[in-house]
Amino acid sequence: MRGSLRAPTARAIPFKTMAVNLAKPRAESLLPVPGVRLGIAKAGIRKPDRKDLLVVSLDEGSRVAGVFTRNRFAAAPVQVCRQHLTERHPIRAIVVNTGVANAGTGEAGLENARATCAAVAESLGIQASQVLPLSTGVIMEPLPIERLRAGVPHCVAALEVDHWGEAAEAIMTTDTVPKAVSRQLEIDGRTLTVTGIAKGAGMIEPNMATMLGIIATDAAIGPEALLYMARTVAARSFNAITVDGDTSTNDTLLLAATGRAGNPEIFGEGTAEFGKLCACVLEVAQVLAQAIVRDGEGATKFITVNVDEGETREECMRVAKSIANSPLVKTAFFASDPNLGRILAAVGNAGIEDLDVSRIGLRIGSVTVVENGGRAASYSEQLGQQAMKPAEIELTLTLGRGVESATAWTCDFSYDYVKINADYRS
Repeated sequence: MRGSLRAPTARAIPFKTMAVNLAKPRAESLLPVPGVRLGIAKAGIRKPDRKDLLVVSLDEGSRVAGVFTRNRFAAAPVQVCRQHLTERHPIRAIVVNTGVANAGTGEAGLENARATCAAVAESLGIQASQVLPLSTGVIMEPLPIERLRAGVPHCVAALEVDHWGEAAEAIMTTDTVPKAVSRQLEIDGRTLTVTGIAKGAGMIEPNMATMLGIIATDAAIGPEALLYMARTVAARSFNAITVDGDTSTNDTLLLAATGRAGNPEIFGEGTAEFGKLCACVLEVAQVLAQAIVRDGEGATKFITVNVDEGETREECMRVAKSIANSPLVKTAFFASDPNLGRILAAVGNAGIEDLDVSRIGLRIGSVTVVENGGRAASYSEQLGQQAMKPAEIELTLTLGRGVESATAWTCDFSYDYVKINADYRS
């Protein structure tokens, strides 16, 4: 009837039931790193009867480098980590709690972060300045320090070399799958191990979501080279992902090297040995970073965004992130709706003032969508819809202005993203 207020029929699209092509890591695939032991406890930080506290013990002589959030509202543990990494005492332990982020908590939050370090130091017989605290969870809630203190001895009593899988579970918040991976390589006749864990599913655009990552190796590497490696790896892994464009107050990536492999110490970033180790650490970091996107809150599709032919890698990444962060682009991919002018709008909104749009090209999978800045003659909406249906989609955009490139990874926006975040604190 004309003038009817009846709501249109909603398109039947299923809610997310699992991460996008992401399985729980097999315990036997996670390799111990000599010089690293991990212990887990159920401290009741926010919810009862769940693993929520992790202590990582590092042998004497270990070195640690960190990359942190660029959010100016950095959480108390981030502030304490930065301080401890600038002091002379070598780092001997990492402690992670989930449930409460200890962010937006003022001076009391800093006192609780320091108290956390003191509790771990007392249990391990080290100094508080040798402990790095990490927290994740709800912002602006006070850390239940007495529960945390009570849980630390249980973590220390449980320290073992093969607890990487349980450690990955202990740092989860809205994650549906724990994230952990191992790789090995050979340098100077020595077999080196790299194992890492990470957590994150929402509030993800690290800018170094709520994102934490710990990667450890038994390689011997100089402190300056280790920091350079951490920054290089972060730029091409955790800083190349986005779920929702929100930079957390707690983002932290720690890279620890125990030196137990006995290889000649790696110093210069220009050496072949540095290159081999960096490539292996980067592979571990990219697997973990992509796992965060695959497990993005409400995600049903994993999307790779390649941007080629830019003047600099930075501008390519800026364009990639503009596409990957667009809610209109992400919802179109969720519905397999080829409203692909949204992608061009995101490119034009990336802040490249002298961009010649007549040189832009776009492909989704094998389907050419845009040539010379306009709709390709061979393109049809049916082809676009088919290209947007798979659970894994690769999008390639060419800028036609240089030889540099960058890749970002993202996911779609579904109804479940809103549900998860609306119910997060309940």
